[in-house]
Amino acid sequence: MIASLHGKLQTRAHDALIVNVAGVGYRVRVPAPLLASLDAVGSDVQLFTHLHVREDELSLYGFATEDELNLFETLLTVSGIGPKIGLGILASAATDTIRFAISQGNVDMLTALPGIGKKTAQRLVLELKGKVDVSGLKDAGELSAADEDVVDALLNLGYSAAEATRAARAVPANVSSVEERVRIALQNMGGK
Repeated sequence: MIASLHGKLQTRAHDALIVNVAGVGYRVRVPAPLLASLDAVGSDVQLFTHLHVREDELSLYGFATEDELNLFETLLTVSGIGPKIGLGILASAATDTIRFAISQGNVDMLTALPGIGKKTAQRLVLELKGKVDVSGLKDAGELSAADEDVVDALLNLGYSAAEATRAARAVPANVSSVEERVRIALQNMGGK
């Protein structure tokens, strides 16, 4: 119904913003990273939107790219995933990381996302494994067992799934010890 908005940033809140389009202010809930990346009040904003309709509420959700919007709408098709959880997922990891985790059946990576328990992660994999497009992913290669161990360790230390996967892939393949791989991954992350 409302596919996109282009207007001026009128107000920011902790989880939403108001976009003024031709004199009408639309309240749009957005992922936290997008909210943080926007320019000052009064700047131009373009969002791809999803109108979520419930019997007692109409809510508008906005995203910087069509890819984020498409993934959000795909996540909503899974029972137990509502807009609030979907927004939290997209705020916590890059779309490529989420799609890759689903396509690989990486339940551990998915459970590190906010609002996702083990059963919900398994349901995400079961219901979406063939539905998410991984053809254009940069990280489309499978994680090695050693990389999965590094990712698990980094997730347990509080890093996001995207950060953990990126760091694990940056460790040279000739390093065999898990402890050494984790140490190198942490050094690489600290050197940003």
